This record gives sequence, structure tokens and C-alpha cells, in this order.
Amino acid sequence: MSKIPLTVAGAEKLRAELQELKSVQRPAIIKAIAEARSHGDLWENAEYHAAKERQGFIEGRIVEIEAKLANAQIINPALLDADGRCVFGATVELEDVASREVVTYQIVGDDEADIKSGKISISSPIARALIGKYSGDVAEVQAPGGVREYEILDVKYI
Repeated sequence: MSKIPLTVAGAEKLRAELQELKSVQRPAIIKAIAEARSHGDLWENAEYHAAKERQGFIEGRIVEIEAKLANAQIINPALLDADGRCVFGATVELEDVASREVVTYQIVGDDEADIKSGKISISSPIARALIGKYSGDVAEVQAPGGVREYEILDVKYI
């Protein structure tokens, strides 16, 4: 499996979710299954089947997170020295050339992406267009409505 890029904050978030799943949700679902079993006939027991389904989801998510953390390449944006170039973890201030709207995005891993928080996935079209560019460059992004141009106003590593 290839390395999965994560910021320090993204790795901490995954570790916290893993801890929650293992220490809170897993014991709770085991208790729910035991409770449902005590009701007798498992064949027509909807509570039991729902609990088993939930258990499968929790166990699958635990395996998924453990695999991601095992294959993570954790990058601290504050320690980057990319000479003003757009790289993974960088926070980029952009101006839409057409509308003059200014936005700020941090380029993060797929699991960390949250557009409302200003975090875009490294695999998104806009991030791919920004990677390797410098402040003052114009990035062309293939959007559903056609090509959009963004001028890079500033690149920070915070």
C-alpha cells in the first residue's frame, strides 16, 4: 500500500476516532448484542441484527483507520521549507480572476478535506492545479462549468 499523506492535525483526528471506536463504541455494541441475545429467538430479532450490522461497521472502520495510520506519511506544514511553492500542507490564498473573490485553502489529505473549514483534498482538481506553483502564478482549474483561473496571492506553511 502506498503512503497516505496526512497533516499532524489529520493524524490526531484519526487517532481520536480510533480511540473512540475501540474504547466506547465497541464495548457498547458488545453490550447491545448481549442484551438482544437475552431476548431469545435470534432469527426474528431485529435488535440483534441491527446490533450485528453496527458491529460490522465499527470493526471495518477500526481496520480502515489502523491501515491508514500504519501507512501514513505525517507532514507538519509548519516545518516545511518549500520556498513559497504550493505543496501538501500549504495554506494558499487565491483570487478568482473572473469574480475577484478571495479564498484561502489548506491542501490536506483525502480524509481531512472539509471545504467549509477551508481544507481541500490533495486529489481535488484545484489542489492538483496549485501543486508546484508559486505566489503570483495563475492556476487553471478544470471545473464542471469550464476552466476557472485563480491567481495565487500568498502561500503559507502554518
